[in-house]
Amino acid sequence: MTETLRAADVLARRLYEAGCRHAFGMPGGEVLTLIDALEKAGIAFHLARHENAAGFMAEGVHHIDKAPAILVATVGPGAMNGVNVIANAEQDRVPLIVLTGCVDAHEAERYTHQVLDHRKVFEPITKATFTLDAKAAGVIAEKAIGIATEGRSGPVHIDVPISVADAPAQPMTARRAVATDTVPTGGDMKKARGWLAEAQRPVMIVGLDVIKDQSCETVRAFSEIHNIPLITTYKAKGVVPESNPLCLGGAGLSPLADKHLVPFVQSADLVICVGYDPIEMRPGWQDVWDPAQVNVIDITAEPNHHFMHHTTLSFIADTGRTMSALSEGVAPQATWTGGEVAALKADLAKAFPQDDAWGPGAVIAECRAFLPDDAIATVDSGAHRILLSQMWGCEEPRTLLQSSGLCTMGCAVPLAIGAHLAAPDRKVVSFSGDAGLLMVAGDLSTAAEHAQNTVFVVFVDESLALIELKQRQRQLNNTGVDFRGHDYAAIGTAFGGDGYTVTNREELRAALEASETAENFVLIAAVIDKKSYDGRI
Repeated sequence: MTETLRAADVLARRLYEAGCRHAFGMPGGEVLTLIDALEKAGIAFHLARHENAAGFMAEGVHHIDKAPAILVATVGPGAMNGVNVIANAEQDRVPLIVLTGCVDAHEAERYTHQVLDHRKVFEPITKATFTLDAKAAGVIAEKAIGIATEGRSGPVHIDVPISVADAPAQPMTARRAVATDTVPTGGDMKKARGWLAEAQRPVMIVGLDVIKDQSCETVRAFSEIHNIPLITTYKAKGVVPESNPLCLGGAGLSPLADKHLVPFVQSADLVICVGYDPIEMRPGWQDVWDPAQVNVIDITAEPNHHFMHHTTLSFIADTGRTMSALSEGVAPQATWTGGEVAALKADLAKAFPQDDAWGPGAVIAECRAFLPDDAIATVDSGAHRILLSQMWGCEEPRTLLQSSGLCTMGCAVPLAIGAHLAAPDRKVVSFSGDAGLLMVAGDLSTAAEHAQNTVFVVFVDESLALIELKQRQRQLNNTGVDFRGHDYAAIGTAFGGDGYTVTNREELRAALEASETAENFVLIAAVIDKKSYDGRI
């Protein structure tokens, strides 16, 4: 007997085939069939306390299992609650499949309660948006996955009318052909090899495309063979172990780090951008090199339409294959013979010391020393993120998860929850400012429901520290940046975890040790002085 599939089943099964095993959201009557179909297909649906947090949980899973992330939101307010995380996915290159329920078209002609055009809202912040149709359910599912994951990844939205979700449908019997990445050849590649052979002071800037292309090992080998130091964007930290003498860490957000890194890049005679997406960078990296003075090779997934920097040669191709082709026939030679790379690495270490008696740097250093090298860390936007992204060494990619393109607050806690669901045997730690934690405190209960022994570290200074610092730098009055303090340890306990308030390294170390045997999450409220980031970021 032939199985009767609903359109929602066709969509859910294709997502399962794409590797999806988790979906997040908050149910409404309009998405009940969708949730049922996901569960029957083998994709667990997890209830979150807010759709924005649900989307970040989905992203946290994606960074571990590499499959598309899934956000489920009901009609109207549910869908609108997801706008921030969807925009974040677009800017942070996350293949987020957004499934929203909607009223049937004929009903929407005269029934207006909670009805708005989801597709018009999501069109500017997604790679594509569809309305599911039973006769084309398989095609739409295939298109959505392909568009979300090809090139630079991003979100795709599917609006699912109530009656369509339940309507009989057929899956696709044939899959689309996937194009094979070509390797650049010809005169441009010959010219690029010549530049590489002649370069005395080459430098690489590496971005997210390298992780997508699974070419991290190729990048490391290329760097070591040709003795080329490399800088990464923040989200690409760990593509080469940061303990490697040629790895100079992340750039583009910390003025203090860029004070050292930008002059170094400007002194190079060859810049090779490998999968570099400047959406993570700040204005200080706009036109950071003079194209009249240095040759620049760009190897990316998409053409340069951003004009953040100029390029001499641009290869739109797979990063790993192109770098292998670039290396062919080029003999290694000595570079940066004046010891500049080691000196720069030493200067960066001195700029971000690990031995502070107390303060945000001491919190980060103590956590990094205690937790295993393969721990997965997540971090919210704010002053603490700038400092942590410089001090937190990554030995592999996707071990420091953050919002880099959109820089949205409230992401660290849900990212950690998702990462722990996908990697229950790994240690996961989340770093939030006190304001960021308050945005998503309700989802601590989601962590508790999954009995996660995640560590949530909160920097408590009762201020929007980064904005307060900018306010002072502009000699403006202190307005709207300070707020009342709270007992964050008690909040952690109230939501089902263990809570600790710490004011020095010894107390922090004791709380971290207690987290090793905790049956649920541990929230550590690290109390630091206001203005403790001054001169540190």
